[in-house]
Amino acid sequence: MSVISPFLPSSHLIIPFASCSAEGWLPAMQALQRENLPQLARLLQGMALVQTDTRDAATLSPPHERALAQALDLASDETPDGLIPWAASDAAEQLQPGSEQAGKAWAWITPCHWAMGHLHATLSDPAALALREDESRALLAIMQAYFETDGIRLHYLTPERWLAEGELFRQLPTASLDRVLARNVDAWLPDSPNAAPLRRLQNEMQMLLYTHPFNDARDANRQLPVNSFWLSGTGDLPAACLPGKAEISAPRDLAQAVFKEDWIAYGEAWGRLDSGAITQLLARQRAGESVRLTLCGEQSAQTFETSQTGFFARISSFFAPTSILNVVQQL
Repeated sequence: MSVISPFLPSSHLIIPFASCSAEGWLPAMQALQRENLPQLARLLQGMALVQTDTRDAATLSPPHERALAQALDLASDETPDGLIPWAASDAAEQLQPGSEQAGKAWAWITPCHWAMGHLHATLSDPAALALREDESRALLAIMQAYFETDGIRLHYLTPERWLAEGELFRQLPTASLDRVLARNVDAWLPDSPNAAPLRRLQNEMQMLLYTHPFNDARDANRQLPVNSFWLSGTGDLPAACLPGKAEISAPRDLAQAVFKEDWIAYGEAWGRLDSGAITQLLARQRAGESVRLTLCGEQSAQTFETSQTGFFARISSFFAPTSILNVVQQL
């Protein structure tokens, strides 16, 4: 469902993991009565549903990433699943202009720990590695030569994320980390024929790092070993990629609580959103601005926009005390 508004929104708030499939989510949301999220209720009273994006929960790109990419003009409805060019966007913004990154294909490389079980490996939160910059740069230097064998050049970005430059990534769909965290990695590994070099690289890195002094030092400090990497954000930038005029934000508070399955923290994160970003959005709406709110789950995203008299039908009357729960349950 999509309704095109003639009023350009001045601000767009995208909320990832407003719902999720974990067992603890529904009780956590039921505990959040209307009085705990008063600003969200007031904001929705002045809005209309203008867009719904619903796809299978097994898509490589989750709803919040699709919404954010479209808001940033990095993707459209026709963008293939798993090919939102996040890394190419970072390369354009973060690397020096002289690096000639235009037109190239890129990927994010995330150093990570795969927790090995009897039946499968589970991807642990990369933040738990607490890599320092010097450690991350040293690790990149250790791995660089292996990637170069396949025509891939690594660039340091942050301790938890590097950029990888290579033609392999132009048409290689990959799964977002948000799809894989705390889950079996096998279901999310690239399986297309052109992913063979990637699968070999992952095997090589696992063997290399298993007994490497880098991890011996981490073990001595009682830190998790880095035993693999995750590839995501693949693709190249669209030919015409212009920054949007709206202020766009996508806070990660709810996501972080979901990955830890900490439902007390999840409720607290909703409270901070309600008193912070949502309150600010409501103030702009009451000042006469047109604003957008996108609530995202694991399958769907729903976008609401300020109602305009005579164009959108007002939906205030539909927001009964349980309406917020009803809305997020549809995600």
